[in-house]
Amino acid sequence: MASNDIDLSAAVWRKSSYSNGDGGDCVETADGFLPGLVPVRDSKSPEGPVLVLRAAAWSRFVTAVKGGSLGL
Repeated sequence: MASNDIDLSAAVWRKSSYSNGDGGDCVETADGFLPGLVPVRDSKSPEGPVLVLRAAAWSRFVTAVKGGSLGL
């Protein structure tokens, strides 16, 4: 399902605790809004595109980031 097919107007967005305080590197999620899916967007562009991931894939990504296994 494409994110533009999903009405996200009532979504409550939460900024990542890993985002820095000066407005850069800001990722927001609307977890819990859509069962089994996690919408993700750039907080600096709230009207911009939204990436919608399966909750299991998002969980694996977050675990990899926290564990440092992405080589970033």
